[in-house]
Amino acid sequence: MDNKATVQSVMDAIQSGKFDAAKALLSADFLFSGPVPQPVNAAAWMGLSASLLKAFPDLNYRFKIEGEQGNAVDVSAQLTGTHHGDLDLTALGMSVFPPTHKSFSAASVRGKATVSDGKVVSWATEPNEGAGVIAILKQLGLPTPPPM
Repeated sequence: MDNKATVQSVMDAIQSGKFDAAKALLSADFLFSGPVPQPVNAAAWMGLSASLLKAFPDLNYRFKIEGEQGNAVDVSAQLTGTHHGDLDLTALGMSVFPPTHKSFSAASVRGKATVSDGKVVSWATEPNEGAGVIAILKQLGLPTPPPM
């Protein structure tokens, strides 16, 4: 599988709730950073992804491959969803938030997924004030942690 196909397969698996399949395409030292308060490893990213899908059954990542430069795949995403289940953010040091039944539409983010030996080793998104966990909490009218 080429780098773009590997990255697409990770996102397809996450979007469809196949977290074991997604994790199998991540390296042992994988790190995800950007829209979360601190970088997280594969287990935490899959846990957060599962929590998001549980909380937002209609979650759509609107994921796109934008290009490729060597082993780095340029990506973009723009999350939308409606909060119908518990949103468990305890893995990020936050709370479990009961359903608000409100919808959110986060700003689009760009990032890079780096692939080595057929596994994604890192996924870093560029900061964007209207995107990420904190922006979603704000749109839902939920409390946010103080800035770090």
